[in-house]
Amino acid sequence: MRQPSLIARRVAAASVSLVVAAGAAACGPEDNDAKGSGGDSRPHKGGTLTVLNSNPQSDFDPARLYTSGGGNVPSLVFRTLTTRNRENGAAGAEVVPDLATDTGRPSKNATVWTYTLKKGLKFEDGTPITSADIKYGIERSFAAELSGGAPYLRDWLIGGADYQGPYKDKKGLDSIETPDELTIVFHLDKPEGEFPYLATQTQFTPVPKAKDKGTKYEEHPVSSGPYKVVKNENDGERLTLERNTYWSASTDAERKAYPDRVDVRSGLDSSVINQRLSSSQGADTTAVTTDTNLGPAELAKVTGDKELASRVGTGHFGYTNYIAFNPKVKPFDDPKVRQAISYAIDRSSVINAAGGSSLAEPATTYLPSQKSFGYTPYDLFPAGESGNAAKAKELLAEAGHKNGLTVTLTHSNSKDFETSPEIATAIQDALKKAGITVKLQGLEDNDYSDKIHSAKTEPGFFLAHWGADWPSGGPFLAPIFDGRQIVKDGANFNTGFLDDKSVNDEIDAINKLTDLDEAAKRWGALDKKIGEQALTVPLFHPVYKRLYGKGVKNIVISDWTGVLDISQVSVK
Repeated sequence: MRQPSLIARRVAAASVSLVVAAGAAACGPEDNDAKGSGGDSRPHKGGTLTVLNSNPQSDFDPARLYTSGGGNVPSLVFRTLTTRNRENGAAGAEVVPDLATDTGRPSKNATVWTYTLKKGLKFEDGTPITSADIKYGIERSFAAELSGGAPYLRDWLIGGADYQGPYKDKKGLDSIETPDELTIVFHLDKPEGEFPYLATQTQFTPVPKAKDKGTKYEEHPVSSGPYKVVKNENDGERLTLERNTYWSASTDAERKAYPDRVDVRSGLDSSVINQRLSSSQGADTTAVTTDTNLGPAELAKVTGDKELASRVGTGHFGYTNYIAFNPKVKPFDDPKVRQAISYAIDRSSVINAAGGSSLAEPATTYLPSQKSFGYTPYDLFPAGESGNAAKAKELLAEAGHKNGLTVTLTHSNSKDFETSPEIATAIQDALKKAGITVKLQGLEDNDYSDKIHSAKTEPGFFLAHWGADWPSGGPFLAPIFDGRQIVKDGANFNTGFLDDKSVNDEIDAINKLTDLDEAAKRWGALDKKIGEQALTVPLFHPVYKRLYGKGVKNIVISDWTGVLDISQVSVK
């Protein structure tokens, strides 16, 4: 998943930034069954679920959404070939069938993937969903006017790089075949064992060609899920969803669809959202948020109140905050300087700056600490909790800086507790103990993003973060460390400009694996191998804590998104 500050797709459909995004065991001991006002805690159908959000659900078009199922609210309307398993914790990081009967049948070399649709699937108007509708939905996502979705299809499908979408090229993509109404076949440029993960993206949502209105389709996208859009005001600021009577639970094992109605209200200040959820009065009794975390001050208040504490969902999303080095810039071209900084880091102070141990966990690996990513524990430059200044000084002396050195750390001025001044200052203080003077260069968010993502302007030393497009090491390691993904003119994410043939070859070898457990082990080993080059300093993995109303039940928080899954909640 791309850097949240650059592309609004990143970090979970809930939107992104530490305050927004979305896990280890994803739920706390009291997260699984929110107690209602009565004695019956079982989920029941009926009622209205209110969603209180900061950010509007703009671009409500499956072609333009990023992340699995488009996130929380879109996944109520859009079904895809596969989807995330809607269970707590690590089990929720598995990919499962959705519109398809299975997660896909690969050819021997994983360059051809075949899916069969379930029988009886229907759109909100009662017309059947066919393989042609999925093919068309994918093809329209290539249109320039509908950009914004995940880029993988353009990269993976044969002919995808040059295809301009059905409005310009009505012939369509030959690499997607629909031999009959229930079968769809994908032909890929190279082996991709993780295609079942990709098939969770909203670009795989069926779209009836006759109902496509181009850029206006988002005003009333045709539902394939349990709810349909009956109102969309101010570009997603106010959404009203009601039941799709043609949706059948017999074809959908993942979405519970308990409420009769979902009322999404956005454009609210985060403090207002948390106050309303805390008070839990009136309609807010059955309210949740899909994009607003508790901040440090709010969390302190909640922790001291037993009733409020019982209404906090805790989750972990595949996300890492880290220091990035540009080895083309002195003195960071010297591995010993990079190693010295790695040893000098005081992760305790960084975590305090990020909101404390309840909101951040220390990281010594680039991959997040969840099994599905292939997490392999390692600490190549052990700094302890407060930094190893002595070891850092020793390495600096070996690098010819026995009297220390002065460097500039670039960060964002956004108050996001990730790349913001608080984190930068904590690093500045820690490195001072090792004889490294750090000058801080704070930039406004857009300027910061432009600077760090340009190969021409990338600084030598800066704060960065990365989130997963799906819970695997592939979309985590490849964009950052695959030398073939270095972009000289455009948005570049390979910040260390690593172009190591052995790394590139291993990425290709893992991509051929259709055994995702075996692939995970290989991603973990590759993470450690790359880590030896000290091109990044992992700092922390965020923890997400969100309140929900006292009338909300059946709380499910998975390692895939790290946040409450509204497809599971009940309000009666």
